[in-house]
Amino acid sequence: MLTRFLQVWLGAWPPPPARGITVVGHPARDRPRWDGAEQLALGVTDADGRGVLSVPPAHRDAVAGLVDGLAPGEVADVLAARLPRLLGRPEQVCFTGVFRWSRTPAALPEVGEWEPSDGPGIPGWLRPFPGEVLVARDPDGAYLAGVGLKPHDASGAEISVGTDERARGQGLARRLVARAARRIVDGGAVAVYLHDPANTASAHVADAAGFPDHGWKIHAMAGAA
Repeated sequence: MLTRFLQVWLGAWPPPPARGITVVGHPARDRPRWDGAEQLALGVTDADGRGVLSVPPAHRDAVAGLVDGLAPGEVADVLAARLPRLLGRPEQVCFTGVFRWSRTPAALPEVGEWEPSDGPGIPGWLRPFPGEVLVARDPDGAYLAGVGLKPHDASGAEISVGTDERARGQGLARRLVARAARRIVDGGAVAVYLHDPANTASAHVADAAGFPDHGWKIHAMAGAA
């Protein structure tokens, strides 16, 4: 299932053996992503530094020349420094994060309820997610933590989680992520979790929810925060 998801998301997978990053021109990079935003570059590399980087077809050759011969340890810095300008978006940033996935989420106690993302009391960051979001509330109905699902494809969905400052340290995030992952897996898809390498709290949530770190990386370009 992971292979199928990456084939659709990136335009190709697995990467050829004994190579670093393979650049593919993927028509999906010329179209808006799930939330309507632009996503001109998207890639995944495995623990050996082999992977696929997808860009708009018109830019494929130029980007291939940029990454050709790079050692795994050079990829993140080169992409961050040169890819946005090469793709005509110098105002954007290219970041490298941790790519995790799960087909066996942790069996943690369930928490929260699935609610419409446009319903009452839903925080602003969750409203762009289509359909339902998973929300944990206090006894008075105030928001504590929540999860939204990014529907990249029918074969896979990415989980985003956020916890109100006053509710941190209670284990809500890991339980929400595990429950959301079970919904994805029960639907026949793979659950994906991404985070900044420096975000140790997010890493702990992923570990506890059943998303091990296999040393894979996500490379993506987007508007500056």
